[in-house]
Amino acid sequence: MAASKRAGSTRQAHIQKALEAAYKPALATGGEDTLKIRVCAGSTCNAMGRAALSDALWAELDKRGLGDTVRVVLTGCHGLCQEGPIAVVHPRGVFYPRLQPKDLADIVETSVVGDGVVERLLYVDPATGARVPLEKDVPFYAGQTRVVRAVNGYIDPLSIDDYISRGGYAALATVLQQNDPEAVIDEVERSGLRGRGGAGFPAGKKWRFCRANPGEKHYLICNGDEGDPGAFMDRAVLEDDPHSVIEGMLIAAFAIGADEGYVYVRHEYPLAVSRLRHALAQARERGLLGTGILGAGWDFDLRINQGAGAFVCGESTALTASIEGRRGMPRGKHIRTVAHGLWGQPTNLNNVETYATVPWIVNHGAEAFGAMGTATSKGTKIFSLTGKVRNSGLVEVPMGATLREVIFDIGGGLREGHEFKAVQLGGPSGGCLPAELLDTPIDFENLAKYGSMMGSGGMVVVDEATCMVDFAKFFFTFTAEESCGKCVPCRVGTQRMLEILERITAGLGTIDDVELLERLSDDIVEGSLCQLGGSAPNPVLTTLRYFRDEVMAHVVERCCPAKVCRALIRYTIDKDACNGCHACFDACPTNAIGGELKKLHIIDQKLCTKCDTCRQVCKFDAVPVETGILEPAEGRQQ
Repeated sequence: MAASKRAGSTRQAHIQKALEAAYKPALATGGEDTLKIRVCAGSTCNAMGRAALSDALWAELDKRGLGDTVRVVLTGCHGLCQEGPIAVVHPRGVFYPRLQPKDLADIVETSVVGDGVVERLLYVDPATGARVPLEKDVPFYAGQTRVVRAVNGYIDPLSIDDYISRGGYAALATVLQQNDPEAVIDEVERSGLRGRGGAGFPAGKKWRFCRANPGEKHYLICNGDEGDPGAFMDRAVLEDDPHSVIEGMLIAAFAIGADEGYVYVRHEYPLAVSRLRHALAQARERGLLGTGILGAGWDFDLRINQGAGAFVCGESTALTASIEGRRGMPRGKHIRTVAHGLWGQPTNLNNVETYATVPWIVNHGAEAFGAMGTATSKGTKIFSLTGKVRNSGLVEVPMGATLREVIFDIGGGLREGHEFKAVQLGGPSGGCLPAELLDTPIDFENLAKYGSMMGSGGMVVVDEATCMVDFAKFFFTFTAEESCGKCVPCRVGTQRMLEILERITAGLGTIDDVELLERLSDDIVEGSLCQLGGSAPNPVLTTLRYFRDEVMAHVVERCCPAKVCRALIRYTIDKDACNGCHACFDACPTNAIGGELKKLHIIDQKLCTKCDTCRQVCKFDAVPVETGILEPAEGRQQ
C-alpha cells in the first residue's frame, strides 16, 4: 500500500512539473488589466475586411510608438457576426462594430491613448436606438451564458499560451493526476451532458459502453462534419478555441482507454482545419499530446481527416466508413459504434461542442454543470441564430431558455415592419415551429414533442414574407440531394415528396397530394436506415401541422399567401400610382415592360419572369403582386 502511495505521489509530481513547464511561457501573455485590442478574426469578419483593419491598426500603433505597449489580439468569432469587423479595447471593454481602416486613428487617439469613446463608432441597439459603449452591455451578449464559448473572442486561436493563461489543460492535468478513468466517466455521467450533435445520447453512458467493450484497441472520433444549412457552431469552436476540443478529446480518450483519435472536419472549413492543425502541433511541442503526455506515461495522438462534403457523413457509421477510405454510407443500427466502430474496434464518437464542454465539467464539477438547464437536458447549448432577426450570430444559452428569449431578447426580434412567422430548428431535418410556440423551453424532449429537433443547433427565423411550402421545399431539396441512396425509402421517397412539393408550389397540386405527403412521410420515417431519411420529412410534417391553411391555399385556391411561388403570382402596374418614370422599364432584364416616358406602363405577362426587379426599383409602389390568378389546370382533382 505504501509503495502504491509513493508511486501515485511520484506520478502526480511528474505531472505537476510537466504542467508548470507547459504553463511557463503563458505567463508573458498578460492579465485582464493589460492594455490590448481584441480584433475579431473569425470567418465572417475576415470576409468583411478584417485583414485590412488589423494592418491599419498595427500601422497606427507603430506610428504613435505604441507597438510594444499595446497588444493586438486576433481572436476568433465574437458571436455577433453581422456587426463585423469588430474590435474591443481593453481593459474597459469598449465595443466597436462595423469598422473600417479609416476609423482606427480616432479609436487609438480616444480609447487607447485617452480614456474616452468614439461616439459615432459605438454599437447602436436596434431595439432602442441607444448607443452602447461596453461589450458586456450589448444585449446580444448580456443575455447569454457562455460555457463552451467562454474564451472565444478573448484569446488568439493560434496561441496555446492564451488558452493556457485562462486555465487551459488544467482539467487534463487533474484527470491524469487522479489516474482514475472510471471516475472521469462517473463525473461526466453525473453532469448530465448529452451529445450536442443532435441525438442527445448521454455522453458519459456512451463512454462507459465504449470502455467496457473488448477490442484490440479503442478509437476516439470528433465529428466536425457540420453540414446543416445555416449552422456554423462547430466550425466556430474549431476556429476560435481549438485547444478546448483537443483537451476534451484527451480527457475522453483517457477515460475510454484510447491511444489514437481522429477529428473529422468538412473540407469546406479551411480556416478551422488550419487552426486545428496549428493547435495540434503546439500541443505536441508542449508535451500535451503524443507520447508520455505530461509525464504521466500515457500516449495519445490525433490526426485530422477531411470529409468531401457529404451530409450523410455526419452519421456515425457513414463517418467511420469515410475515415476507412470507403464510401460514406450508414449501416444498420443494430451494430453499435461503441462496440464495432472504426476498423471494427470499439469507437467513441461525439461532436465538437460535446468535447469542448468536457474541460469545463472537470474544472467546475458535475453539479455546477447540472445546475444549468432542465431536468433532462443539462448545461448550455450553442445555436447559430440566422434569418430575419436583427442580431444574427452565435448564441449560447442554458437548456430550457425559451425560443422567445433567444429570438427576441438576444436576437433583438425581427426587423421593423416585419412579423415573426416561424423558426426552423435542427437543420434540414428539423421542424418549423409557429409563433404560438415561442414560449416553448428549448430542450431535447420539448422540441421533439412539437415535431422539431435540437439537431446540431441551427435556428433559422422567417417572417410573414416567407412561403412555408416553398421553405419546406428548400430543405427537402437539400435532403433529397444528400441521400446516399443505400435504402429505398430515403432514396426514392424523398424524391417523390420533393416532386409533390414542386407540383404544389407550381399550382398543380391536389388534395390527394397533401394526403400522399403524409403517407410517404410515415413510410420514410419508418423504413429509412439512418436519421437522414428518418427525420427528412420533419419540415413537411410540421408545415402540415402548423401551417396547413397555407398549404391548402396553394392547392384549393391556387394562391400563395406570401406571394413567393412564381407560378402563383403575377406582376401588374397600378394605373393610378404609375407616373411613367421609366425606372421599371430601364431595369427589366427581359424587356417585358412597355410604355412611353410619363405615360402608363404595361407588363407583358408572356415575357415576365417574375424576377421582382420592377417592384424593387419602383419608388411609387405602383407594381403590386397579385396571387391566385391561374386558370384551372387540366385534370385537377379537388
